[in-house]
Amino acid sequence: MLFKKIILLLCLLGVVSTLTAQSMYRKFADSEMKRFPEAWQLDHGKRLYFGYSQGLGCLAMLKVAEKTGEAKYFNYVEKWADTLINEKGEIHLYELSAYNVDFVNSGKILFELYEKTKKEKYRLAIETLVQQLKYQPTTLEGGYWHKLIYPHQIWLDGVYMTGPFLAKYAKLSKDDQYYDKAVDEILITAKHTFDAKTGLYYHAWDESRKQAWANPQTGQSPNFWGRSIGWYFMAVIDVLEELPKDHIRRGELIKLVQSLATNLAKYQDDEGLWWQVIDQAGRARNYQEASVNSMFLYAYSKGINQKYLSKSYKNLIDKLYLGIQKKLLKQENGLWTLIQCNAVAGLGGNPYRDGSYDYYVSERIRDNDAKATGPFIMGCIEAEF
Repeated sequence: MLFKKIILLLCLLGVVSTLTAQSMYRKFADSEMKRFPEAWQLDHGKRLYFGYSQGLGCLAMLKVAEKTGEAKYFNYVEKWADTLINEKGEIHLYELSAYNVDFVNSGKILFELYEKTKKEKYRLAIETLVQQLKYQPTTLEGGYWHKLIYPHQIWLDGVYMTGPFLAKYAKLSKDDQYYDKAVDEILITAKHTFDAKTGLYYHAWDESRKQAWANPQTGQSPNFWGRSIGWYFMAVIDVLEELPKDHIRRGELIKLVQSLATNLAKYQDDEGLWWQVIDQAGRARNYQEASVNSMFLYAYSKGINQKYLSKSYKNLIDKLYLGIQKKLLKQENGLWTLIQCNAVAGLGGNPYRDGSYDYYVSERIRDNDAKATGPFIMGCIEAEF
């Protein structure tokens, strides 16, 4: 009874002990399933679609299923995929001709679905996405364009969409060239987006230097968007998990992860959080954004578990989780909610997105965006919250 009173007092003071957070991954996953009874509704979806955000949310659900042994999480995902993909492996509303790497992200869930259900259509759908990547336009060095409509451009986001998928396919097909391609995606992107002064990565790079957002000398976009670095951090961590232990370039990826972890730690604020524009904490209209913090929770925690990162980062993780609890996590009507999620951000397009500071802090903010909730669930699993 005394223990419960102490915990209650801490909650009221806003200093929530990690002891109260056991199985938060299950609590939050259940909240998402109640909020969005069908998986296509994740990320506030309005139609049945093979969206990368729904794919991210479903990947988190598969991890909860694996962790808990409860079939309801797996069934939630499989129902979505089974509805989306016909017996020929054709994906509802998928357009190969768009050469959009976002489509590839949801393909990650198909490997486990194929393994568990043995439905051939999931294997055929995987091959459809591989076929896209075989002909995806690339930079001169072989880095995938983000989309056909964004020529000559590499975005950090895209490395997460493609890299782990390629590594999973390498294992499935027993074809090592796909491991090599996954590593190439990471390292080519690092070469052109890394900023030695800050230790951070710019959101994107334009090989042609023709975009208005591109630095005429370097081709780099002008700011460090938190979520884009989160995508990249998760991508490297996930590729390393799939990569053979004796892969000749494995050491380069581990070194990159360790450098990124060290440099990002410099930008964690006193409350344990990172901001929408990472290097400008406290500037007017900037804010502590949920997806970047969820992604870092996942990447740092998994990095420790996989022994790529030192256990000394556990203090950073505890501080981060407490910051999320205090500033970004709410409970309303029995459901857990993540607030301050940046709904979307990109570059170019119409209306034109110029990558400026003002652009990133003006994009729409909403609750329970899957780009935050999916990594939060996975991060809580890795950190045992």
